[in-house]
Amino acid sequence: MKRLTLALVAVLTAAMASAPALAERNDAAAEKLGFKLGVQCWTYRMLTTFETIERCQKFGIKYLEVYPGQKMKPDSGASIGPGMSDAEIADLLAKAKECGVKIMSFGVSGIPMDEGGMKKHFEWAKKLGLEVLVTEVTPNAALDKMSKDTGIRIALHNHPQSWPADKVLAATKDLSRNCGSCSDTGHWLRAGKNPIENFKLLKGRVIECHFKDLNDKKSDVVFGTGVADVKGMMEELKRQGFKGLMSMEYEHGDLAHLDTAIPQCVAAFDKIAGEVK
Repeated sequence: MKRLTLALVAVLTAAMASAPALAERNDAAAEKLGFKLGVQCWTYRMLTTFETIERCQKFGIKYLEVYPGQKMKPDSGASIGPGMSDAEIADLLAKAKECGVKIMSFGVSGIPMDEGGMKKHFEWAKKLGLEVLVTEVTPNAALDKMSKDTGIRIALHNHPQSWPADKVLAATKDLSRNCGSCSDTGHWLRAGKNPIENFKLLKGRVIECHFKDLNDKKSDVVFGTGVADVKGMMEELKRQGFKGLMSMEYEHGDLAHLDTAIPQCVAAFDKIAGEVK
């Protein structure tokens, strides 16, 4: 019996040592503002979605945007996208729940514009519990209606040369507020645009953000250490009454760099959120 007890203690000790250490995080100020700090899985494109979810748990991040084609988990042929089976969807949702993470959105991805394909795409999104589809398709009345019928909003993402603020406004002027912008602040900076001024232009049409700070070489850096006015962007979003996902997304960096930078971004975001007036 003594040997068995010692063996059980050894097993439990090893399990505790291997379990991810949860970050102690005070996100009260951000949550009060309605700012949901998340991660775009593209940041960890060298890993699987399951491994990214585990990092969210470790770093105290509650929200996630998944992207098409990422391998779902190690030793599996499944990948993220509308081709997922119901069993794969259930497996992914169970993993997210286990780690205390909510999968909020999907993109950047195309959306079929024919009636049948569009319906099937939204049915998959509904099963996954998504709130937003991030895309670069041109929205129309049919897409707007599907969005209203399902409650899943459409966010037009700006790469440096796609969907600038004025184009988003022109494309959505006759559509509901369910259609708007996935405002990528890093790509605005890369295109030589001022993020705060672009948020002002989009007032009422900001659905979610890929929230970034860049250095003068256009590389992603920890919030508050680059050329973007992070506090100013947050204050403008507060002024507009924005409440939604703000995904961190790094376009560069190896795993060691990311595992250092992302928790630093989390700490900086929470600190700056507490200073927003």
